[in-house]
Amino acid sequence: MRVSVIIAVYKDVSSLSFIIEALKRQTYTDFEVIVAEDGSNPEMSEFVRSIEGLDVKHTVQEDTGVRKARSQNNGISVSEGEYLIFIDGDCIPYTTFVEAHAALAERGSVLSGRRVNLSESLTRKIKAHTLDIIDIEKRLFKYIGLAFEKNSKFEYGVYLSPRGWLFPLLSKLRKRNTSLLGCNFSCFRDDMVAINGFDEGYGETSLSDDTDLDWRFRAYGLKIKSCKNVANQFHLWHTYNERDIGPFYWEKMVTNKAMNRFVCEEGLNTHS
Repeated sequence: MRVSVIIAVYKDVSSLSFIIEALKRQTYTDFEVIVAEDGSNPEMSEFVRSIEGLDVKHTVQEDTGVRKARSQNNGISVSEGEYLIFIDGDCIPYTTFVEAHAALAERGSVLSGRRVNLSESLTRKIKAHTLDIIDIEKRLFKYIGLAFEKNSKFEYGVYLSPRGWLFPLLSKLRKRNTSLLGCNFSCFRDDMVAINGFDEGYGETSLSDDTDLDWRFRAYGLKIKSCKNVANQFHLWHTYNERDIGPFYWEKMVTNKAMNRFVCEEGLNTHS
């Protein structure tokens, strides 16, 4: 199955370089990479042109504020994979990441994963090239101290094979939160097209990233299933800028949900 990995990026070329290196190490190889840039940074373009060993596409748009939903729709528009995986430009996938999503892909379902939040000190070492992030993946418990960091979500770094017996057993024994997380989810391309992609009508808020998409997928008739501990990734530390939702956009989503308008008005249909 051909897969498209769509990376939502904004200016951070350094973090993207680590994602690209991780994608070059994937155990699953039948995929293309789409760098969906919210802006048009010459440094980003130069870096993407320099990438070798991967099938890469780069979409850009005018930088007029946060328009992540539109940049991701740009990526979907040029994608050629039957299956789409979405990640953020500060999240480094495990070497088994694409394989995990592809192995668990199932018609009628969307996969939702999680991430391990790396500490500031580990992130600095990775960015200084004094620590290879694959060492954390392969020897996770060597970094057990991360488990005591606030909000690290260390447990999401434990890898379970999608083809093994432990993952399905744990899924049956323990109810898992399947709410969609925008930095780690996947779906069939035609399902995303059916709901008209990400809703671009929520301004600079974060609603379209996952919260809005979650209910729209469900209303369309899809199940959202967990791929926690199977499709794993690391989130690089950085300062955080909150995107305020505001009552107007929240009420808009509530109204859309009440009226079952899961096909958004302003999405893929606005792209040529």
